Amino acid sequence: MRRFVSLLRPIRLFSAVALAGALAFSASLALAADQPTMGTAGNYAVMGATAITNTGPTVVNGNLAISPGGSSSVTGFPPGVVTGELDMANADAVLAHTDLVGAYNDAASETTTVNLTGTDLGGLTLTPGTYTFDSSAQLTGTLTLDGQGSTNATFIFQIGSTLTTASNSTVELVNGAGSCAVFWQVASSATLGTTTDFQGTIMAVTSITMNTGATIGVGGLGHGGRALAMNGALTLDTNIVIPPPAGCAFAAAATPTPIPTVAPTAGPSTPGSTPGASGPPLAETPSFGVPGSSLFPGLPDTSLGSSGTPMTGVALLALAGAAAIAGLSVVFAAGRRRA
Repeated sequence: MRRFVSLLRPIRLFSAVALAGALAFSASLALAADQPTMGTAGNYAVMGATAITNTGPTVVNGNLAISPGGSSSVTGFPPGVVTGELDMANADAVLAHTDLVGAYNDAASETTTVNLTGTDLGGLTLTPGTYTFDSSAQLTGTLTLDGQGSTNATFIFQIGSTLTTASNSTVELVNGAGSCAVFWQVASSATLGTTTDFQGTIMAVTSITMNTGATIGVGGLGHGGRALAMNGALTLDTNIVIPPPAGCAFAAAATPTPIPTVAPTAGPSTPGSTPGASGPPLAETPSFGVPGSSLFPGLPDTSLGSSGTPMTGVALLALAGAAAIAGLSVVFAAGRRRA
């Protein structure tokens, strides 16, 4: 009997480790966020609804759209420069505005990872997830977005009213974080303070103001962003806006086993989606990982199965532990009955 009890202790310890692994796996799923479907709105570096006004030598490295406002509502170019197309209340601009509404709603519907209401974003280091502000959000200083080794893992900021940055504030992308998957859903207006260095796509219901020298997307590599105002004006003043790079790379997923495909039937499409499509391409779906802490390192993203279902190393440990516990329990139960 004593021998049985002594052998039972390591089994209990292993059970605790397996349970911790299972909890960590559950937490990693909860932290995951899906990217909003940008549709044709993703083709534009800047968008406005009522007006787009500029002062000084602003450079927009991409396309500009305004809807329902027309060409008379776009002023200040020159001296400002738009390197791409100017779509003013035409069919492309109208569709982009519709798709922007859909992308905004996608971002707003994501489940909250952490509620940061009342917390200044300056000085924080955040891992992938959805961060909610019930009212306004403020950035004073530097916000670091840590991708934890997953290329372009998704960050979504849900802001209940205004987004404001102080002068010289910065958004930094590190460890695989990329601008392709950073989204700022702003229920009112966004204001970038002078010489702010910002990253990611701003989708504001009302207006966006970029004060003198503020930039979006400067930095090269995976940096980039957009200023997209849904129902109000976009105001620029000696700014630079560089959209995310074309052909963004996302977190690796398992290669699916080839299966026969059936052509989709025609049907109604939703804003920001491709008619007949069932969802975004597999390559654009970020997988999951376990965030690190001050005591334990994070675990990389991995996948099992042809479906691309994510499974972390901790989850594998949990499954192996559960199987071992079940087998050992049967053996020792039989031994106890014989005793």
